[in-house]
Amino acid sequence: MLSLFIHITFFDVIDILLFAFVLYKIYMLIKGSLAINIFVGIAIIYILWMAVRAFKMQLLAGLLGQIMGVGMIALVIVFQQEIRRFLLIIGSKYFAVNYRIKLLNLFKSQKKTKPPLNASSIIVALKNLSEKKTGALIVIANKMSLDNYSHIGDTLNANISSRLIEGIFNKESPLHDGAIIIYNNKISSARCILPISDKADLPAHYGTRHRAALGMSEYTDSIIIVVSEENGAISYAFDGKLHYDVSIEDIRKRLEEDFSLI
Repeated sequence: MLSLFIHITFFDVIDILLFAFVLYKIYMLIKGSLAINIFVGIAIIYILWMAVRAFKMQLLAGLLGQIMGVGMIALVIVFQQEIRRFLLIIGSKYFAVNYRIKLLNLFKSQKKTKPPLNASSIIVALKNLSEKKTGALIVIANKMSLDNYSHIGDTLNANISSRLIEGIFNKESPLHDGAIIIYNNKISSARCILPISDKADLPAHYGTRHRAALGMSEYTDSIIIVVSEENGAISYAFDGKLHYDVSIEDIRKRLEEDFSLI
């Protein structure tokens, strides 16, 4: 037994750590969703398959082997949303947002190409919408392109103003359903449809807008702000987490982390 540890190399340690990291991220992606039960079931079948192979139970091993073979195809189908989300995280969030490489940070001042965000108008609109208990869903694009979502809605390409935002979400407005997307300090589109989070452990008081905000934050690096039409509570979603019933100052601080504000 001791000889096994003696022959472990540096690359073996790296291999184990990377494997553990991937498993952890897969777990975090499907945590709270119905997919976690499927994942556990597949893991149990795999462990059972390895056990019967070790005991040379040929018939059972062959049967479970066939199930595992077909299971790989089933995995892609069942977990297609989670796989897509995982690839999005690898390709954008971790390397472009969450875990910025220090070397790239040296050039941070040179790559600020985003125009300042008119946060003051957004905040005035949020205050008024909250007081009137008017539901709203506002997506503020960060680095990732949101063309797939903005093209579904109605193109506006309008300057940000509190009156326009309040007018869009007025219940009599034909644009009040769905979300508005703000990109490069412009309201690029309205009436946009967002992906709904499939997490199963969300609180009962989360409405459709909250679930849409959370779903959008799971797939993009956007900041999504929600105003509840039930109680006027302001919330925001970012990086797969929903911060419920926050203050206006919390919203401002969150925006300041990624944007220059005006």
